[in-house]
Amino acid sequence: MSSQPLTVRSGGPEDRAFVLETARRLGEFGPPEWRTAEEIVAGEVRTLLRHFSSPSPAEALLVAQDRSGQRLGFVFLESLHDYFRGERHGHIGILAVAGEAEGRGTGRALLDAAETWARSLGYGFLTLNVFERNLRARRVYEAAGYAAETLRYVRSL
Repeated sequence: MSSQPLTVRSGGPEDRAFVLETARRLGEFGPPEWRTAEEIVAGEVRTLLRHFSSPSPAEALLVAQDRSGQRLGFVFLESLHDYFRGERHGHIGILAVAGEAEGRGTGRALLDAAETWARSLGYGFLTLNVFERNLRARRVYEAAGYAAETLRYVRSL
């Protein structure tokens, strides 16, 4: 991984292999005991495959890369309706950083790009979900100004 500055650009079909491979890392970050890493990855990959086969105008895929063109991470963005206000807002559906790019500002650059995307659509806020045990990601999100709003409880039956 180079120490060169990074840029964030729109993702396209040429990014498919990188995005799908990087998404596989999402099972490594402390899934709850009632979920397997495999099912987490399968869900994320399913969403990404759907996006690549029929992208919606209410979505965006952004890819971070260094000056040499090496891909470092991606963020998949969606437009959702807020349950409480009923208004549309931006949602970070998936954010993943390549292992060699971790801890080098890639995640923060992708968050900044997600905020730019949401503002460009006139959205007043941006949401995301994170597993409780993914402490590293939670620290990044909190340092960027995100705060927990709700806690989702699950009981296996």
